[in-house]
Amino acid sequence: MAQQRLSMRKIREVLRLRREQKLSARQIARSMGVARSTVAQCLARAAQAAVPWPLPEGWDEADLHRLLYGRAMKEPPLVPLPDWSAVAEALQAKGMTRLQLWQTYKADHPSGLQYSAFCEQFRRYRRGQTAVLRRMHVGGEKVFIDFAGPTVTWTDPRTGEVQTAYLFVAVLGASNYTYVEAAVSQRAEHWLAAQARALTFFGGVPKALVPDNLKAALLKAHRYEPQLHPSYQEFAEHYGVAVLPARVRKPRDKAKVEGAVLIVERWMLMRLRREQFLSLAALNARIRELVSELNQRPFKKLPGCRASRFEAIDRPALSALPVVPYDFGHWQKQRVAPDYH
Repeated sequence: MAQQRLSMRKIREVLRLRREQKLSARQIARSMGVARSTVAQCLARAAQAAVPWPLPEGWDEADLHRLLYGRAMKEPPLVPLPDWSAVAEALQAKGMTRLQLWQTYKADHPSGLQYSAFCEQFRRYRRGQTAVLRRMHVGGEKVFIDFAGPTVTWTDPRTGEVQTAYLFVAVLGASNYTYVEAAVSQRAEHWLAAQARALTFFGGVPKALVPDNLKAALLKAHRYEPQLHPSYQEFAEHYGVAVLPARVRKPRDKAKVEGAVLIVERWMLMRLRREQFLSLAALNARIRELVSELNQRPFKKLPGCRASRFEAIDRPALSALPVVPYDFGHWQKQRVAPDYH
């Protein structure tokens, strides 16, 4: 194993403690937190090379190491590093792997990082973005769905009655492309109609839908075998999509839509409550304007916006919409009467 070499600052400290304080190699090593053999070798080389103390002015680290170790220190090679944000974005493409990205990087920079160092530095980059583990979302894989907690109102001009609407939010995992609409209620027919319009807005069908555990989606919540509402099961079969409900009290399972709901509540709802609407259609028209503005708004830490990432990552990976639109069907259990009717 190669002997550890000390930096110029530490060499100065070793010589100072030895020449001025008259400390032993063991005492110097304990004081500086380095191996005794390293200190002993440094002192022996300094004595052999007749290194003066105090060191002459103008000596740099290369001069000192040339005297002590027989040759000048080599400058560390400048290794070209990849753009880690571009690597993270490229990994969201379907079928892309770190090995493929490293091979492309290595072809452009033969003197660059080896594969293990490439992966380690990318992991450090990901850890520096947030304090929790980030999920890697593949383009066109999942749409996360939820209702916002606060509601929005509109006024019926005929009766003057104030009506309440619920904000439905859907977001694509890879691009954060967002859809919002005001729904009459959270019942199954309005819940599924909102999802059908969201898929039409996205222009395609993802691999899976990730809803919350509301009654319109699940008859029975379960960690491993959730029981879907029959209408929701029909909806999934019609669009050829899997339904992966979030676990109970596990908001990180649908963190994407949780973040989108937060934006809707803090940014969009604030604007909507300053305006008055005389119909649900007028309210949704205004919401569409705000959604378009949200999707075009540039990211703060990433290049582009939701719309540009949607066009580059999610849209090419979405499956085609069915030709026939979904037709909602009511399901009800009815006990047969004694007269067989």
